[in-house]
Amino acid sequence: MKILSAAQTHNIDAATIQHTGISSVDLMERAATAFINEFTATFQRATQPVYIFCGPGNNGGDGLAIARMLLDRQYEAHIFTVNSQEKGSADFNANLKRLQERGQHVQNIEASGTLPMMSQQSVVIDGLFGSGLSRKIEGFFAQIITQINHSKATVVAIDIPSGLYADKLVEEDAPIIQADYTFTFQMPKLAFLLPQNEPFVGEWKVLDIGLYQPAIEAAATDYYYAEPAMVKAMRKKRKLFSNKGNYGKVIMIAGSYGKMGASVICAKACLKSGVGLLTVHVPECGYEIMQIANPEAMTTTDQDHFIFTALAQEGRTALDKYDVVGIGPGIGTDEKTVQALKELLKEAKKRNMRMVLDADALNICSKHPALLENLPENSILTPHPKEFERLTEKASNDFHRLELLQQFTKKHKVYVTLKGSRTAIGTPDGKIYFNSTGNPGMATGGTGDALTGVITALIAQQYGSGEAAMLGVYLHGLAGDLAADALSQEAMTATDLIDHLGKAFKNLA
Repeated sequence: MKILSAAQTHNIDAATIQHTGISSVDLMERAATAFINEFTATFQRATQPVYIFCGPGNNGGDGLAIARMLLDRQYEAHIFTVNSQEKGSADFNANLKRLQERGQHVQNIEASGTLPMMSQQSVVIDGLFGSGLSRKIEGFFAQIITQINHSKATVVAIDIPSGLYADKLVEEDAPIIQADYTFTFQMPKLAFLLPQNEPFVGEWKVLDIGLYQPAIEAAATDYYYAEPAMVKAMRKKRKLFSNKGNYGKVIMIAGSYGKMGASVICAKACLKSGVGLLTVHVPECGYEIMQIANPEAMTTTDQDHFIFTALAQEGRTALDKYDVVGIGPGIGTDEKTVQALKELLKEAKKRNMRMVLDADALNICSKHPALLENLPENSILTPHPKEFERLTEKASNDFHRLELLQQFTKKHKVYVTLKGSRTAIGTPDGKIYFNSTGNPGMATGGTGDALTGVITALIAQQYGSGEAAMLGVYLHGLAGDLAADALSQEAMTATDLIDHLGKAFKNLA
């Protein structure tokens, strides 16, 4: 699913009107109907009075159409237009006239007026401003937003919370509706995917309103939302007469003294994600731990008892035995480990062997930036935001961080899964895909190590790097959702997530 700018969405609205013969006001009616269907499925008619606040533009026109439909469904609906020096849009006026013709009272709030008292059981529908907003809200409209935010009512935004820009940074201290729900039309807004906007957007859902598909397909963008259908199409079906050699040979380098749990977790996730043969390279102190925790994996030990210092066999690098390298979880940043990573990167790049780098492997690269020049093309890095900023620079805001992501992936010709609530997957061509699975219960130690195992296993099975990153992040998040459903977000652990990977794979089928 594409994520488009406000200007592009406006053009697609116009193309829909031009090419399908639908009028603007009827397209608004279609959008209002989609909103009402979702709203009435969420909120009870008998117990929740609804207050609809409508600005003078088309977002307000949506609000008036929605108010009329709520009345048709016997909701207790209180309708307010907000006084403005600007004249209402044509579709706003058309929907206002429809309400007036049926004798419905619509209260206009003047600049000196105050909002009605709204209880905790009330629902506010925000129809003040839509995605076309291009400047900071001030004056009386700002007061309205402040009063709504201070009320105890549940707030539902039409398309986008008033005051929030769809695709750019909002001015500091700008008044923005703090919605509990946002029901948006056709495609998500880029702003919805950024952590800094969570207080405003709340829980959001995309509603299909039948915009002109050829115009959507023709629109150019760098941003996409990885919806289930897109990811499910990536999954490869296993052949009947295949064997373990067909599903790849992985070398996973992980763990150090006191951090062997990281190696256990990423190895277990790798095994649960379909790898053919897994070898885990650990310090000598971790040999028995790994053999007991993951008997399906083979184990090689480092010459050092406590840390990773070399991946060698009879004095030579042993990468010729493997298809992909995963490295980083729990390895530490000792100088001997730094040197070992340096040699490994050189060898992998010479062989054009893809790698998955996480955790301490990324921390080492951030302290020794020259190592980044030896990243094999199409490798995958899996940092959280702080790890990523150590690799690049401190981001001033979430939009800036996306710019840094594009610059980094283009420069080094790699893929980056920038972990978060909606993990952003950056590609070497500058595209960014946002994941659609996952929950706050995954904010616990070890889940990142599990992701490393999942993605490494998929690369071993000959998925392209983009497919492995998107499919891996989706499966990882889906397993987390399944674990949270079964155990709660608070009680789930990384191991619980891994235990639900099987159900996640079945879901893709």
